[in-house]
Amino acid sequence: MLKRLVISLSALIFSVFLLMGGNTFVMTLLGVNLGLKGVEPTLIGAIMVCYSVGFVLGSLYGPKIIKRVGHIRAFAVFSAFLASSTLIFPLTDSILIWSLLRAFSGIAVAGCFIVIESWFSAVASNENRATLFFAYQICTYLAATTGQLLIGFTDPAAFVPFTLGAIVLTAALVPLSLSRVEAPTIEHSERISVKAIIKDAPVGLLAALCSGMLISSFYAMAPVYAIQVGLQVDQLSYFMAASVFTFILFAWPLGRLCDRLDRSKILIWINVFVVLSALGVVFAGSYHLGLLIGFSAIYMGMVAAIYPVAVAITNDRMEAQHIVAASTTLLLSYGLGSALGPLFSSSMMTWLGSQGLYYGCVGIALSLGSYTLFWRQSSKMVEVADQADYIPSPVETAGVISELDPRNEEFVDVPKEEVFPYLEAEEMAEAQACQMELDLPEPELDEMEEESILVPH
Repeated sequence: MLKRLVISLSALIFSVFLLMGGNTFVMTLLGVNLGLKGVEPTLIGAIMVCYSVGFVLGSLYGPKIIKRVGHIRAFAVFSAFLASSTLIFPLTDSILIWSLLRAFSGIAVAGCFIVIESWFSAVASNENRATLFFAYQICTYLAATTGQLLIGFTDPAAFVPFTLGAIVLTAALVPLSLSRVEAPTIEHSERISVKAIIKDAPVGLLAALCSGMLISSFYAMAPVYAIQVGLQVDQLSYFMAASVFTFILFAWPLGRLCDRLDRSKILIWINVFVVLSALGVVFAGSYHLGLLIGFSAIYMGMVAAIYPVAVAITNDRMEAQHIVAASTTLLLSYGLGSALGPLFSSSMMTWLGSQGLYYGCVGIALSLGSYTLFWRQSSKMVEVADQADYIPSPVETAGVISELDPRNEEFVDVPKEEVFPYLEAEEMAEAQACQMELDLPEPELDEMEEESILVPH
C-alpha cells in the first residue's frame, strides 16, 4: 500500500511540476515576444487579461466537463488544447486570435489543476494532508522558477520556444495517465457570500483582490517592463526567476511572525515593504542589474505573502467548518483582481512609461495598507492567542487543493479501497504466486500409503 501510494504521489507531483513550469514559461514567453515586437502595453494587457478570465471560468465550470467525460479524458483534452494553442501563437499576429487562445488556455489550465488537485485530495489522509499541502506549494513555486529560467536559454522571437513549451505541457499528461489511482469524485465547492465576508473580514476580501491585481500585473507586464528598460533575455530570466522564488524563502519566516503578532499589523507592514521595494526597483534598479533583481525579489516575496495573510485574517473570524467555503470565495476575489491587474498596469505603463507598472502597484499597496489601518482602528481585533494557524496558501490553484488545508476540520479520509480498487485482488494474486514459488518439502509416507500409491486400482 505504501509503495503504491508513494508512486502515485510522485506521478501527481511530477505532473504538477511540468504543468506549472510549462505554463509559466509560456506566459512569460508571450509577454517577452509581444514586447520585442513593440506591441502597445494596453494591447498586451488586454491579451494577458483573457487568461485570467478563462482561468476563473474554468474553475467554475471545469468540474462539469470532468464529470461528463472522466478525469483522464478531461485532462488529456485540456493538456492537448493547451499544447496546441501554444503552437498556434507564432503562426499568427492577430490580437483577436491571441486573446481567444489565452482565454481558452486559462480554461484548460484551470481544468488541469482541478483534475490534479482532486487526485491529491483522494490520496490524502488526516495524517499526511498537511505534508501534501506544503509539497504542492513548494512544487508549484519551484516549477514556476524553473519556467522563468528556461526563457534565458531560448530566443523568444523564434518558433522553437513555443515548441518547447508545447512539449513540456504535453509531457505533463504522461505521469498522471500512468497513475493507477481511481478517479476521485469532485464535490461541489461551497462559497460563503461576499456580504458575509464583508461583514466579518472585509480586509481579507480586499487583500485577496489586491493580491490578484499585483501578482497578475507582474506576470503579465514585468517581461514587457524588462524589455523596455533594456534587459537582455538571459538577464530577464534571472529577473523573473528570482522574483518568483523569493516567496518560498519568505513564506515560513512571515508565517512565524503571523502566528506571534497581530495579523493586521503584519499586513500593513507587508504593504509598506511592497511600496519601498517597488520604489527601489524604479530608482535604484536603473543603476545596477543586481539592485534591480534584488528589489524586485523583495517586492514579489512581499506581494505573494498578501494572499496567505488575507486567508488567515478571514479564517480567524470564521467557524472551522467554513474555512474551505471562505477560501473559495477569496479565490474568486483573487480571480477578479487577476483579471483587472493587467488592464490597470498596462494603462499605467502607457501613461507613465515602463515605470508606470511599479507606480501603479505602489498605489494599490498604499490603498490596501491605508484601508487595513482604518479597519484596524474601527474594528475589534482577534487576540493573538485566538488566531488560527497561519498556512502559506497557494494562489495558482483551482480551489480543490484548499480541502487539504490543515485548518479544515471537515476533511474526510477517502477509503484506500476506493482510491486503489484493484489493490486487494492484486495482493491476493501476489500472495498466491509467492505460495506457489515456495519450495515445500514433500510429506513422508508410511509403507501402507506407498503401496497404495504403487498398486494400480
